[in-house]
Amino acid sequence: MPDYEIFTIKELAAYLKIAEKTACRFVAEGKIPGFKVGGSWRFRRNELDKWILRQEKQIEDRNG
Repeated sequence: MPDYEIFTIKELAAYLKIAEKTACRFVAEGKIPGFKVGGSWRFRRNELDKWILRQEKQIEDRNG
């Protein structure tokens, strides 16, 4: 899929395999990179993939 693919909150939740409510909470807490279009959140797939890699690295660093 192209790097410029943009997700809605519903698509974000499906991509991360989490509940929409959890996705909304992560966004509200600033844990997931996103931007607003009007009043709706949007997420770039390539930024989400970078975020996932950072999450994995943090876990590896903590576990030594």
